[in-house]
Amino acid sequence: MNSRTKTLALVLVVVGILFAGLCLFVVEETQRAIVLRLGTIIVDPKTDQAEVLMPGLRVKLPLIDSVRYFDKRIQSLEISSSRIPTQEKKELIVDLFTKWRIIDFAKFYNTTGGNKVRAEQLLREKMVDGLRGEFGRRKLNDVVSHDRQSVMDKIRHDANNAAKTLGVEVVDARIVRIDLPDEVSEAVFNLMRTERQRVASEHRAQGHSRAEAIRADADAKVIVIGAQAERQANQVRGEGDAQAAKIYADIYGKDPEFYSFYRSLEAYRETFKRNNDMLVIKPDDAFFKYFRRNGAQSAQAENRKS
Repeated sequence: MNSRTKTLALVLVVVGILFAGLCLFVVEETQRAIVLRLGTIIVDPKTDQAEVLMPGLRVKLPLIDSVRYFDKRIQSLEISSSRIPTQEKKELIVDLFTKWRIIDFAKFYNTTGGNKVRAEQLLREKMVDGLRGEFGRRKLNDVVSHDRQSVMDKIRHDANNAAKTLGVEVVDARIVRIDLPDEVSEAVFNLMRTERQRVASEHRAQGHSRAEAIRADADAKVIVIGAQAERQANQVRGEGDAQAAKIYADIYGKDPEFYSFYRSLEAYRETFKRNNDMLVIKPDDAFFKYFRRNGAQSAQAENRKS
């Protein structure tokens, strides 16, 4: 083989490599691709839809066809420090993140030009608009605690419907942080403090009311119990007095003289139990009959007369 033949063969090899470079392209596993022929998306005649190329080695016409690649994986979008007003016209600083992916590659290309930054900008606008609409219909307390999950479900649903116009799907959307601006934080905290103090005062007043009711009930029970005890004591005391009287009567019936003597001693003890007591009576008074020599005989005589 002469030098001319070698040169021709080398030229053919170079031309073949260049032609293959212009005609062949590779779609990665994480990608999808569409082919534009003279600026128009190639349509699959079988489905009448844009032809989306799956991963692998593909062929195109050189200089006529151009390829646009798209990432088919789920993308993350963070939306931070968005000022969203509530129903009470209180602004909240909201941070959230969104997970999205391309589901219609042709529509995505037509609406965004295949520009991911442009797509995220449009998606951010739709998410913020959804936040404004939902927060504007709710009060601060509902947004922060009660309806937070329902708010996110509604935002995700509305954002997903709006995102379909871009050819994308919102897989998930979550609120990361809800905070108050510095200029309204103190006012809100004061309002919350006042509300807590009002609730505490109500509970304290209810506690005092219950304490008074319990104390009054206890006092009433004490009076009732005391009255019942006094009644029972009087009853027992009356029964004791009756029994004592019966015993005295029985003793008097058995030995009247001894009973009279015993009663006189009890009277002497009660009369002279203090040293400075003085009693002025006649010497022959019946009170001192047992102090006289013939007191016993006199007592017996008096008992016979009686």
